[in-house]
Amino acid sequence: MNGAAHPGPDGALRCPWALSADDYIAYHDEEWGRPVHGDDALYERLCLEAFQSGLSWITILRRREGFRAAFAGFEIAKVAAFTEEDAVRLLADPGIIRNRAKIEATLANAKALAEWGPGELDKLIWSYAPDAATRPAPRTISDVAAITDESKALSKDLKKRGIRFVGPTTAYALMQACGLVNDHLAECASR
Repeated sequence: MNGAAHPGPDGALRCPWALSADDYIAYHDEEWGRPVHGDDALYERLCLEAFQSGLSWITILRRREGFRAAFAGFEIAKVAAFTEEDAVRLLADPGIIRNRAKIEATLANAKALAEWGPGELDKLIWSYAPDAATRPAPRTISDVAAITDESKALSKDLKKRGIRFVGPTTAYALMQACGLVNDHLAECASR
C-alpha cells in the first residue's frame, strides 16, 4: 500500500495507517485529529502517547479502557494522590503497559499538573498549535512530519515545567491526536 489515501471497507478514502484494523478505523474516523480540550482529557492523551513510545499505537488503543480504569479516568487530582502502593498495583496490572519509567512519569506528571491552575495545561498545549493556513494538507504519509519546530518547543516547555516522558516526537503525536494539527491526508474523508 503506497502512502496515499485508500478506500476503506465502506469505500471512503482514509489515511492508509487507519486501514490495518477495525480499531484504527474507528479511532481515525471519530477521534484522531479532532480538537481535544480540558486538562484531564489532554493529560490522558499525553499519558497514552508516552506509553506508546516504542510500541505500536494499536497496543495502547486496545488497552485504553484498562489504562482509564488503572489511572482513575486520568483525573489529574485523583492520580496526583496515588501512593507508592498504587505504583506497585500499576506495575502488576495486566490491563496496561507495565513499564516502570512510564508509570512513574504518569504519576509524577499528575503531581506536577495538580499544582497548575485550572485550564493551564489546555492553554499551554494549544498555544503551540501552528496556523492551519500555513500548513498544506499532506498528500501522502511521507509528507507527514514526525517532529516539527512547534513540537520541539512544546516538548521543551513541558519539560521545563516538570513534565516527563514528552520528547518532540511524543509532543507531535499529541498535537496530531488532539487536533492541534490536521495531518489527515488531503484526500482523506476525515479531513
